[in-house]
Amino acid sequence: MPTIDEQLTYLRKGLAECIREEELRERILKKGKLRVKAGFDPTAPDLHLGHTVLLRKMKHFQDLGHTVIFLIGDTTAMIGDPSGRNATRPPMTRDQIDANTETYKAQVFKILDPQKTEVRFNSEWLDKFGLHDLLKLCSKYTVARLLERDDFAKRFRENTPISMHELLYPLAQAYDSVALECDVEMGGTDQKFNLLVGREIQKDYGQPSQIVATVPILEGLDGEKKMSKSLGNYIGITEAPEVMFRKVMQISDDLMYRYYELLTDRSLADIAGMKQSIATGQLHPMEAKMALGRLIVTDFHSAEAAAGAQEEFTRVVRQRQVPSEIATVSLPEGVGTAQGIRVDKLLARIGLADSVSDAARKVKAGAVKINDAVVKDLVLTAGAPELLIQVGKHWRRVTGA
Repeated sequence: MPTIDEQLTYLRKGLAECIREEELRERILKKGKLRVKAGFDPTAPDLHLGHTVLLRKMKHFQDLGHTVIFLIGDTTAMIGDPSGRNATRPPMTRDQIDANTETYKAQVFKILDPQKTEVRFNSEWLDKFGLHDLLKLCSKYTVARLLERDDFAKRFRENTPISMHELLYPLAQAYDSVALECDVEMGGTDQKFNLLVGREIQKDYGQPSQIVATVPILEGLDGEKKMSKSLGNYIGITEAPEVMFRKVMQISDDLMYRYYELLTDRSLADIAGMKQSIATGQLHPMEAKMALGRLIVTDFHSAEAAAGAQEEFTRVVRQRQVPSEIATVSLPEGVGTAQGIRVDKLLARIGLADSVSDAARKVKAGAVKINDAVVKDLVLTAGAPELLIQVGKHWRRVTGA
């Protein structure tokens, strides 16, 4: 078993903050096995790499023998976490929540050990709350304290509505820690306020205050904004190996080091050594980035899939060859004319453009190739039995032309 100093060093990597580390040391020495919780509201059907920063750190606690609780906020999802929001979240239906919950359970075990993970739902206790229980919980905290929270304070200053149910969210999350008797609660840095509320509420219910451990928010492929499916700057953990690898290769060299730190088990010393090798010219950044891509794809698929994804990337992107697998469609009706095929209509119909006007812009910009020739006219002369169409990194094979 690692020494306490070795354990804390292992747990410290990838953490933004630990409140307080000396309490964590004392709790481990006193109890040995801690109860470590992180909550996930099932507000979307798929997880992306941004979510796995927290899951990986949960796995590190798991590796050291602690009990990890994957808490699914099936009731709090109906409130909607107001963290970082400048407006009230739209309510979710129970059917949406239940469907997303099933996919979450399948996806998290790509990282966590299912035999060592306690999966819980906060509906177990929150759905049993009566008015007396709710009033007792609300009496533990003041409105003034809730309005200290940055997002609430900003909305209050700007006269943006704050619904009463949103004020209950931090209290409901805090009560989760009471119900589960948590020693440690984890979350992103944007969750710090909620986690600290839990620390105080536990004390009011006669429990030792939980240690709060936050992980950084992972930037998306653009290197600027938080990884988010709605922003399109994400890498989904269920995406195909070739897609995952290609997306990793899109990130900047500077962001690559952060991904190594937060998304792999490489030590900080190893990452610093790699950075030095790149700075001195001993290692090309492209090689380091491809190694990162292989590590990430291996985590969610396999080493064989990672090798295949790199081979496909090298062939298609670096050597500019045709992908090994291309979706094939028949020539849609309504795209032909007496003179030939309307390229703008064709691109829109087969999903290579958002609209006919978008397709026309792509043609005008020289971004469209058909049978390896840049398209310059919107009308393509018919005659070829098959069209191999490329728009940027996307391909289609069209038959029946």
